[in-house]
Amino acid sequence: MSKALKEYEVRPTPEDPALSQSVSGIDHEGREVETVVVTERALTLFLNGREIVTMMTIGDHPDLLAVGFLLNQGMLRDDDEIIGIDYEEDIATIVVRTARETDYEEKLKKKVQTSGCAQGTVFGDLLEKLDGINLCKTARLKTSWLYGLSKKINTEPSLYLKAGAIHGCVLCSEDRPLVYMEDVGRHNAIDKIAGYMFLNDVAPDDKIFYTTGRLTSEMVIKCVKMGIPILASRSGFTAWGVELAREAGLTLIGRARGKRFVCLSGVERIEFDADANAVDEEDSKHRRKGSAG
Repeated sequence: MSKALKEYEVRPTPEDPALSQSVSGIDHEGREVETVVVTERALTLFLNGREIVTMMTIGDHPDLLAVGFLLNQGMLRDDDEIIGIDYEEDIATIVVRTARETDYEEKLKKKVQTSGCAQGTVFGDLLEKLDGINLCKTARLKTSWLYGLSKKINTEPSLYLKAGAIHGCVLCSEDRPLVYMEDVGRHNAIDKIAGYMFLNDVAPDDKIFYTTGRLTSEMVIKCVKMGIPILASRSGFTAWGVELAREAGLTLIGRARGKRFVCLSGVERIEFDADANAVDEEDSKHRRKGSAG
């Protein structure tokens, strides 16, 4: 049975000393200053004894990142039984073991460097395979939910508000943020959520996915593979991302800031129930940099 999640079942942990550190520097006036920066470390992933990839990550939730990465790369199947996840922090290694024997030698030979932050990579023909995935057509997004989610997510204590230089991805239900992950690359953050959904048997059909990053082909493909019918971002789009969303029947919403947003695919799922003129503009301290999309 699918797990029912409460609001903010998982949320960022900006107080974790392992995820950021203070660094001394000099500002524009030549004064000595202290600033907080996020961590970035390598994590090497093995599947059944085969080295798959080394990822750059902030280091939290390595088990979710590993499982989600393998799922979104098509190296784990929805019906796979995971019989072990072994994380060795001192050697920055995580090993996922399954009951099914796996062999992805050919798949690993074909790599595509994506537009994801921190150098996202997909293997094999993942960018070409969306056929056969049917997203829930009855899922709905009320504009009042979208406005509420944007405000909650962007004012929630986070590593971004503490140190910047990081992306966030949030699994939501109606106007409730459920699982909120951050990382140096949005592809890592979405993989962590995919891992959480798999390990906790979370149903995707009625969920909304919110991200702070660009709506690229990679983000669209991963969201579709996860079975989530609605993808929203405070950043912009790429042409291929829009094309793939339309092919897959994904509701794609971007530039969601304050009362403004643009839907370029799947508008039939949106219910315009809120008065946009009554929505407050974002506080400047919660605005993420425009360079994110």
